[in-house]
Amino acid sequence: MTDLDGISMIWQRDLICFFRERSRLLGSISRPILWLFIFGMGLRPTFKGTGTLTYTEFIFPGVIAMTLLFTAIQSAISIIWDREFGFLKEVLVAPISRASVAIGKALSGATLSLIGGFITLLFAPFIGVHLSIVTVLILIPLMFLIGFAITGVGILMAARMTSFEGFGTISNFFIMPMYFMSGAIFPPKDLPEWLLVLVRCNPLTYGVDLLRAAIVHQHYFPVSQDLLFLLGFAVVVTVISFWSFMKTD
Repeated sequence: MTDLDGISMIWQRDLICFFRERSRLLGSISRPILWLFIFGMGLRPTFKGTGTLTYTEFIFPGVIAMTLLFTAIQSAISIIWDREFGFLKEVLVAPISRASVAIGKALSGATLSLIGGFITLLFAPFIGVHLSIVTVLILIPLMFLIGFAITGVGILMAARMTSFEGFGTISNFFIMPMYFMSGAIFPPKDLPEWLLVLVRCNPLTYGVDLLRAAIVHQHYFPVSQDLLFLLGFAVVVTVISFWSFMKTD
């Protein structure tokens, strides 16, 4: 039970830190407002999208994915913070496996992403998106899976870094291209072939597609393909991030 206790402790600690940092909570609330009510409303007249969807309805799943992406990546900053102040060294010499530490970080990042996703869901009635209880129950595991996969990327980046500046530079290098090439803010069907290749290689593309299928019942890839790609990516990146974390000094 020692490893399970360690996982639980790390998970609880990260959640407590999240709720104590009001700036992170404020970011989880302000980011959807900015994209839905300013960016979305501004581009609504120019949107010639799919069916009867308005632009705000179209990008709503993408905004949820953005919240999951930013929250998951930012949750990995705690690894650098813990290393900076010596807490990580104390945890690594504790009588638990390093894999348990990484699992605790991955689960806390996925949980924080899920919380951020729920905050974004609260804005659905204000933009005309109606979510049933069944839809919300479907979204829970989907958001957790997306958050878990992206947290693995964050752990992989933070495992070997020693400065906040370096992590910020590298994470931004991945975050913005992942988001803009995921079909979150524009339909991917009319993109040039070379850009469509990048979109298809982007794991967040399949996360956005799953969320859009669940919320507005539109998707560009088969749902089974979305799930298989995202599950496969989650497994691969998690294994690599755990291995990298176990090599941490």
